[in-house]
Amino acid sequence: MFLVGACGGLVLASYVLRGKLAPWAVSLLHALLGASGLILLVAAILTGDGIGTLPVVALCSFLVAALFGFHLASIHYGKRVALKRVVLTHAGFAVTGALLLIAAVVMQ
Repeated sequence: MFLVGACGGLVLASYVLRGKLAPWAVSLLHALLGASGLILLVAAILTGDGIGTLPVVALCSFLVAALFGFHLASIHYGKRVALKRVVLTHAGFAVTGALLLIAAVVMQ
């Protein structure tokens, strides 16, 4: 979910980095995939036996990314283009979460 959602995030970021508003459909799909990934990750953590700490740290990173995502959505809703540094911070937390989650799976 997260990796497919990241593809939409790249499209969204490309618009913002060019100073343009992104299409709402892509924004909503990106949010839906991210939220679905969060729900699945929480479920895996709650039902997993001895899952370790990396998935929990990844979840924390994704939650921070989600908070930045809500902020970005509110800016988008106001028909304004977000600051590039906010988009890059959002992406940084999301990529960190994805790398941590991949590391958790590989190390298992």
